[in-house]
Amino acid sequence: MRILLVEDDAHTAAFISKGLREDGHSVDHASDGKQGLFLATTEPYDALVLDRMLPGLDGMTLLRTLRGAGNSVPILMLTALGETDHRVEGLRAGADDYLVKPFAYAELSARLDGIVRRSQHNEREPTRLKVGDLELDLLARQAQREGRRIELQPREFRLLEYLMRHAGQVVTRTMLLESVWDYHFDPQTNVIDVHISRLRQKIDHGFSRPMLHTVRGAGYRLSE
Repeated sequence: MRILLVEDDAHTAAFISKGLREDGHSVDHASDGKQGLFLATTEPYDALVLDRMLPGLDGMTLLRTLRGAGNSVPILMLTALGETDHRVEGLRAGADDYLVKPFAYAELSARLDGIVRRSQHNEREPTRLKVGDLELDLLARQAQREGRRIELQPREFRLLEYLMRHAGQVVTRTMLLESVWDYHFDPQTNVIDVHISRLRQKIDHGFSRPMLHTVRGAGYRLSE
């Protein structure tokens, strides 16, 4: 793969570059955000490894600029900021994965391979889902209905995405547990009911007709 590494710390950049080249990849290195943005928009890359804290142009701004321009290159974001809010911010801005420093090179390599595989698998899939007047932008991680933006938490976004991909179909609790929560057993909690209730409040309340329906004894269905 041809990879762009945007990292200002010389030691970290050398460590990552060495590992990637030993794995057979071609690596270009940018030491600041402006140079990284220039390379990312003028050269073809299979993936970006992007540090969050950069001189010239910070990693979040670079990320948002690329996604805003429709650039869907897989991006693995690196950061010393390990708080959940920071990770969520990066993922919602369009990062494909997030790795907190310090890290083992083996994990970086595995995560990089993972986001590239997902990108190749999904390259023919739409980046925007639409059911009636409800729209979901998968790159910008934004939802809207009748042109009104709907603020969603990450789990709510995944739940809505799954329901929209299966619009018109009855989706069971088991399907949601396995696909949205990664549970392969029933935790015997009301976690699905709570999230469905919150999601219904956001996408149906104040609009002309409901879209998210409970199918008694079966599950849920999203329909126009």
